Amino acid sequence: MNDKKEYDVICIGMALVDSIIKGFDSTPVSESGFRAASSTLAAGGEAVNEAVTASKLGLKTSIMCALGHDMAGSLVESFISGNGVDTSLILHPQEHSTPVTTMFVNDDGSRKSVTNRSHAFNFRPEEHTDKIKYARAVILGSLFRAPFDNLTSVKEVVECAHRNNTLIVADTKLPNFNFMGLEDVKEVLPLIDFITPNEDEGRYFTGKNTAEEMAQVFLSYGVKNVIIKLGSKGCYYSSSSTSFSLPSLNIKAVDATGAGDNFVAGLVSELLKGSDIHKAVEFANACGALCCTKVGACTALKNRDQVLSLMEA
Repeated sequence: MNDKKEYDVICIGMALVDSIIKGFDSTPVSESGFRAASSTLAAGGEAVNEAVTASKLGLKTSIMCALGHDMAGSLVESFISGNGVDTSLILHPQEHSTPVTTMFVNDDGSRKSVTNRSHAFNFRPEEHTDKIKYARAVILGSLFRAPFDNLTSVKEVVECAHRNNTLIVADTKLPNFNFMGLEDVKEVLPLIDFITPNEDEGRYFTGKNTAEEMAQVFLSYGVKNVIIKLGSKGCYYSSSSTSFSLPSLNIKAVDATGAGDNFVAGLVSELLKGSDIHKAVEFANACGALCCTKVGACTALKNRDQVLSLMEA
């Protein structure tokens, strides 16, 4: 890796506002009224969560996303910059409104989300690939979801990063508007260094039921390293030469929102520090677990020492 590059990592993907509703009671208290234990507004989206976490872990971080000229966009940008993330690559297209996601969080930390058409309209990152060469690593926060829900965007960003010797980590999301699968992006999958689906995503894209089987499908497409995030069951890593499983850490889960994004940021942090793969995945696993201990994707994790303390405990 070229240590003289301007950024350690550029996170590319969705930026939005999460409206987090915890403990929703479906029994109405009036004709149109319901109650919940709490309601919280937070900046979110995979690119935001990854960028803020990476910055807290000590990486020089930038974010490439699109925000609207609206109150939600101002909230997100203020939060990003307040956490030490470079905002010079944020785009503000006139016709773009900042997406707002409603999250219903259960007592065990699991959740369901409601999206809308503003999540489908996003920017074209392939029009800004000249910035990628300045990063040691790039995270595609949402492979198969906007802005990476078309082959052109995926292909040009991945190929540019590969040409510039940039570490490429692709997190995945289930499609919500434009449906794509592995066959649609098979020509660029061999250029991706790490792909990190969760269990549901792995099952959707591969048609397999076990982490080992899922990983083998991704490897068969040429991806170099596969990590299947298994939530409360930990994670599974596989490459052409080795594989291993890690259990989850012993924590009380409050909200799993953003746990996968914290995992990815932790993984990149340790890889750029030169850690071996086992230590890097252990650290990432701890970042994901720590995230779950408070409501909100960027609330719990404060710094690298905190993560190391959790691992030791």
